Amino acid sequence: MSCNRNNQSVIKTRNVSGTVLIVTIWIVLALAGLVLVFARSIRVEAIASANYVASVQAEAAAYGAVQFIIAQLSSGEDTVTLESENPYEQMQVGDSYFWLLRSNLADDKSYDFGITNESSKINLNLAPSEMLLKLPGMTAELAAAIIDWRDEDSEIWPGGAESEYYLLLDDPYYCKNAPLETVEEVLLLRGASPQILYGEDMNRNGVLNYNENDAAESEPADNRDGRLDRGFYDYVTVYSAEENVSQSGERRININQSGSSELSDLIRQVVTDDRYYQIMENIRSVRQFRNILQFYFVSELTYDEFEQIADRITTTDEQYITGRVNVNLAPREVLLCLPGLSESDVDTLIDKRTSSDVNLESIAWVAEALKSEPEKAVEIGSYITTARSTRFSADIVSTSGNGRAFRRYRIVLDMQSEPPSIIYWKELTNLGWPLETEIISTLRSGL
Repeated sequence: MSCNRNNQSVIKTRNVSGTVLIVTIWIVLALAGLVLVFARSIRVEAIASANYVASVQAEAAAYGAVQFIIAQLSSGEDTVTLESENPYEQMQVGDSYFWLLRSNLADDKSYDFGITNESSKINLNLAPSEMLLKLPGMTAELAAAIIDWRDEDSEIWPGGAESEYYLLLDDPYYCKNAPLETVEEVLLLRGASPQILYGEDMNRNGVLNYNENDAAESEPADNRDGRLDRGFYDYVTVYSAEENVSQSGERRININQSGSSELSDLIRQVVTDDRYYQIMENIRSVRQFRNILQFYFVSELTYDEFEQIADRITTTDEQYITGRVNVNLAPREVLLCLPGLSESDVDTLIDKRTSSDVNLESIAWVAEALKSEPEKAVEIGSYITTARSTRFSADIVSTSGNGRAFRRYRIVLDMQSEPPSIIYWKELTNLGWPLETEIISTLRSGL
């Protein structure tokens, strides 16, 4: 009997010990699980913190890029010459980097970097229908819709649209009947689409990427012809403006003000006395000059004489002149939009402006380039300028030093205000990394 009791006691003790062991094992497993979960949580938090720091660094680099651009433009950078000596590529700020990306309009296989003069483009708010229709990818329907959108009346331009059309859309709105405020506003217009505006360049980096040359395999839709169909985005603006002063900042003389003694004195400074009276008589034979190139041909000034005064004269008293195309900087596609010019005329202008002996600060070189057909020079004279612009754009790509985060912004700066102001700021980070993937890989590897 005593033996049985002892055996039962031993069994109970063993059962209790086994239960304790099992409970202990479960507790250890639970604690181990909690430690693993906590460790993983800490790792995730550490990664998130590192990514946040990288994001802040990339953001700060973008703001640093803005200050760099302002400094460059304040020193006169990229206002007259076609090419910049500054590469604007992988510029270091602190531990981070930035690029000033722009479309390489001459070669869609390589990247280009720099600041863009907005006066090198066609202004959508002022260009006549003839010029709009010559833009790459532009349709007659959209050109008419642009004119209806920007004008103040409710009359429908042939093929265009006013409020009657827009109010019948699923998401109705009124026709603005006022100038466009951004280029992207075009997408609100009848006949517009991202494909017409951006072409195949949906990430807007100006380079033909693989997905933009693979037909229907991936977005965007493309024709797989081995070249980038850009649309007209890179050739248009709504920001171009210039101050109506000479390169030295002097107020210009309005040649359309009758009896201007200032103009008479200016002419006397550059011509001999025996020619002065005939030239003044020629000038007085025209009541209102369309532009200063017409003034040149009517006055019968010599090229050298006109070159000396061209920057000093104007046809308007407006403080700012908007919408004129800077012929020193405009790409071939933009020059082809100017009224009356053939491809050979554009070739002549491009050859002339790149010659070493041309004075780009004076519009006189255009008159010289087209002197065999002066009517063409007069025709484009109201749409062109060589004056310093006040509006510039840049596509800023910035990244943290370790490559963990990047930002991309498109901005337009107005250098006329004091201090210079940003009149347009749009984030493009959602379009993806726009440069070579090797850049990010190299930064992440620490090389």
